[in-house]
Amino acid sequence: MTVPAPSGEASTARTADRALRAAARYSAGRLAAASACSVAAAGAALAEPAVLGHTLDLLLRQDPAGARWIAWCAAVIAAEVLLDAAAARLTGGVDARSTAWLRRLGLGRLLRTAPHRAARHSPGEVSARLTAQATTAGAVPAAVVTASVALLAPLGGLVALVLVDVWTAVAFLAGLPLLAVLLRAFARDSGASVSRYQEVQLDLAGRLVEALGGARTIAAAGTAAREQARVLARLPELGAEGRRTWRIYGATVARTGALMPLLLYVVLGVGGVRLAEGALGVGGLLAAVRYAGLAAGVGAVTGRLAAVVRGRAAARRTAALFELPELPQGERRLPGSGPGTLELCGVRVVRAGTVLLHDVDLRIPGGATAVVVGRSGSGKTTLAAVAGRLTACDAGRVVLDGVPLDELSAEELRREVGHAFERPALFGGTVADAIAFGDGPQPYPESGPDPEAVCAAARAAGADAFVRRLPEGYDTALEDAPLSGGEWQRLGLARAFHRAGRLLVLDDATSSLDTLTTREVERALAREVRPGTRLLVAHRVSSAARADLVVWLDAGRVRATGTHAELWRDPAYRAVFGEGTRSETDARPEPAAEPPGREAVR
Repeated sequence: MTVPAPSGEASTARTADRALRAAARYSAGRLAAASACSVAAAGAALAEPAVLGHTLDLLLRQDPAGARWIAWCAAVIAAEVLLDAAAARLTGGVDARSTAWLRRLGLGRLLRTAPHRAARHSPGEVSARLTAQATTAGAVPAAVVTASVALLAPLGGLVALVLVDVWTAVAFLAGLPLLAVLLRAFARDSGASVSRYQEVQLDLAGRLVEALGGARTIAAAGTAAREQARVLARLPELGAEGRRTWRIYGATVARTGALMPLLLYVVLGVGGVRLAEGALGVGGLLAAVRYAGLAAGVGAVTGRLAAVVRGRAAARRTAALFELPELPQGERRLPGSGPGTLELCGVRVVRAGTVLLHDVDLRIPGGATAVVVGRSGSGKTTLAAVAGRLTACDAGRVVLDGVPLDELSAEELRREVGHAFERPALFGGTVADAIAFGDGPQPYPESGPDPEAVCAAARAAGADAFVRRLPEGYDTALEDAPLSGGEWQRLGLARAFHRAGRLLVLDDATSSLDTLTTREVERALAREVRPGTRLLVAHRVSSAARADLVVWLDAGRVRATGTHAELWRDPAYRAVFGEGTRSETDARPEPAAEPPGREAVR
């Protein structure tokens, strides 16, 4: 499903409605079956008063056919009960499928968009949108159908009431205009209230997740009470909107609940008069009262209408994920034996009106190791993201072995371009699964990841020794593995090394490692990992000194490129690494590692 970019609330509403229609099409078969069962149940409900009334007249006349009609009454009642049960079961299945479809759509958009766009939504908001909001929205397709079908019995009852006795029908119709006014006011008022309630709910969820993520910092700062107050600041507003919603719903139910019995009493009174006049028989009076009861069921549509109102409001909240633009990809493949030559041609990146990269022109020869350096905010991470197609550039192009990255298929791109990050997110049941993550859908369904390849990648990242000390080694459950920040980062490196292609982008991926481990990783990267081009974002002088090429970024522009020795002559370049930093001789091996916990020079 292709959804255009958002352009305000009207566009969001249209996006949400399109998503709901698509969800309905996804469960069209079950929805049609539920509709058929509901229609058949409504037909049985409409037939029941006529059959009961006719049976009563036969029994009062002691007609022998009365026994046969009793059987018909039982059959009609049983059919209604069974069809209602089948409709309820199918409706539950439609709700579940629609919810799952909306969640897949939202999650798919979230994962296929550029990271900077996904980061606009806090984890708490995303969680709320994909859980509670998607569940509420997923009930809309079935609720629309059941609300529509629910009108059949009241409308059919009204028509049958006219056929049984027109005066009883006139008495009932007198109160319907008031009912229509009540339902219209309910839809209008509850829609606005539900929308505000869900908005506040999302904000509360976002604040709560932020607080949970920074629980240690909050505890260390002694600001638990302040954070609790911040998270719960809008709780009174949430309670007020919730109470207002239920007051609107309760008032509407109470009014319709009072109106409907009143109409039934009026019908009963008119029917009694008609019975006394001889214009209506006992069976006819029973049928008239039962049909009036069915016609009065139009008030029950209020509950289904409320579900539709809540669901559409929730869908508009969830639509914020549906509107995320996908990062476009093509269908091309790379040349079979390319060296991994990377070229950035006039690359320009703008985020929130700020230019992060200014017309960058850069060529990194195939097989070379290039290190990107610069002060904080100079655009190093943005350059790394653009070079690996984690985000798109607003102008220019990025080319790998003669093929623009935006023309490559997603599979080809992720197979040949690997990434490692400063704070890697690890996925998988075990440590081995985490290292092999992304290596295709279950490449080894019986034996799991290739143990030799996993161990080789771990050795290259300096992770093999501490992994083997874990309780179950590589089979240790990831959530049970007691890992430090540096060990976690080394597992991220191992994952990148395991599926290294012709281009490997390391965005400050050794920042938590000591100098000795960093050098071991760099040597392994050069000798043990699949040969290819390396692009490293780094802060250590030693990393720059051992690189084939240094790219010096300054305020989003390439200030200079060359070897570390060439650039070191420039005092401004030396200042990037801070005062007191040693010269390019820092590349020589040191006798000992830095003490644990010592931060790299930045």
